[in-house]
Amino acid sequence: MALRWTSVLLLIQLSGYFSSGTCGKVLVWPTDYSHWMNMKIILDELVQRGHEVTVLASSVSVLIDPSKTSAIKFEVYPTSLSKDDFDGFLMKLLDRAIYDLPRDTFWSHASQIQEMMWGFSEVMRKLCKDAVLNKKLMTRLQESKFDVLLADGVGFCADMLAEILKTPLVYSLRFSPGYTYEKHSGGLLFPPSYVPVVMSELSDQMTFMERVQNMIYMLYFDFWLQAYDKKKWDHLYLQVLGRPTTFYETMKKADMWLIRTYWDFDFPRPLLPNFDFVGGLHCKPAKPLPKDMEDFVQSSGENGVVVFSLGSMISNMTEERANVIASALAQIPQKHPKTKAFITHGGINGVYEAIYHGVPMVGIPLFWDQPDNIVHMKAKGAAVRLDFNTMSSTDLLNALKTVINDPLYKDNAMKLSRIQHDQLTKPLDRAVFWIEYVMRHKGAKHLRVAAHDLTWFQYHSLDVVGFLLACMATAIFIVTKCCLFFCRLFTTAGKKKKTE
Repeated sequence: MALRWTSVLLLIQLSGYFSSGTCGKVLVWPTDYSHWMNMKIILDELVQRGHEVTVLASSVSVLIDPSKTSAIKFEVYPTSLSKDDFDGFLMKLLDRAIYDLPRDTFWSHASQIQEMMWGFSEVMRKLCKDAVLNKKLMTRLQESKFDVLLADGVGFCADMLAEILKTPLVYSLRFSPGYTYEKHSGGLLFPPSYVPVVMSELSDQMTFMERVQNMIYMLYFDFWLQAYDKKKWDHLYLQVLGRPTTFYETMKKADMWLIRTYWDFDFPRPLLPNFDFVGGLHCKPAKPLPKDMEDFVQSSGENGVVVFSLGSMISNMTEERANVIASALAQIPQKHPKTKAFITHGGINGVYEAIYHGVPMVGIPLFWDQPDNIVHMKAKGAAVRLDFNTMSSTDLLNALKTVINDPLYKDNAMKLSRIQHDQLTKPLDRAVFWIEYVMRHKGAKHLRVAAHDLTWFQYHSLDVVGFLLACMATAIFIVTKCCLFFCRLFTTAGKKKKTE
């Protein structure tokens, strides 16, 4: 009997040891709307595996709702912005991006993008400032001793938080404008000869003129576009960290980058050890529909159904555009192999749902990465693209008939679906693995390339090139001098011989 109780106690002690050894504390700096939907999938899985997850949310968050019952903890901090101001600004930004930007010339379009990005970064700067200058909040977080900070890469501020809390940092990211964060902070290579710049709406099969265009885009994003007010952000870094530094410099310290695409969607390009592609991590096998909806779907017979979605941020649209869409949908047979097509705005979450289930798409991109996402799907033969502002009901109807009736679109969608499913591990498991990996090793600096420690001229080997050119110039100079010397010597000797 005593031996049995001893065994039980030993098992309890061992279970406690393994639990404390494998489970950690995760702090999350999220971004709202569809970004949060994707992030929450990872957080739920982390909680399922026994980790303690705390989300640092502002009082003006929209979809991030701390009041909902969840195993996830929320640390809500007050901010100087009101909820109406925050949501109103984002909706105004969205409206401008959808209805105004497409009508402009390239340079006007580019300047407006910068203006909009500055507006977004200014809102994020205020939220960041309200968090990091909240001494009670920062003290509470420091005392919690988090094992890792998980953040959405477009949300700013996470790098500063990681510095304050001295915590390893993992980014979740779809992309940054022109891949500037991944390039300048992550160290990734993007050769413009075959890697299209994100937001350029080009594929990897570029003509000569398209490669010229791609190079111009790269130079524009690298040297012209400023995604944020550098002066204001640099001042905040100095104020908070007590030393001069920049956004890119602190972002370089990130341990891991989880990119929300995969090779079913993206074009092949060079990678680094601390980057992994986890696109489709939110996708799951289809669940049975409620009976009334299942009856409706089955009543469609061979015609099937068409799924229509414009994402998490579109709450209204102009009456004229709504009528165009409704008119087209009214002309197709209305009545999960039953899903024949997906009409989508091109958000990456929705695109991956279509890839996962092998459904061809009609893309009506609205803003940001959506045009580029649909270009990728069109290049892979799984989508038809329409322009939201100029399409007619006939255009939409013809596009639907094309993707439904042309078997090539379904075949290509199924091919992408097979690629998505044919992975050594599931994207969600991979994402969680890397977060746990960073916690176990207290960072992943061993995966970061030495390029982060080089200056720009060392990175491009300009100092080496300069040294070799100097050596060549010195050698040429010495050889030339020697030749001239011997020429003069022989000439002088010849003249003396003739004189004698």
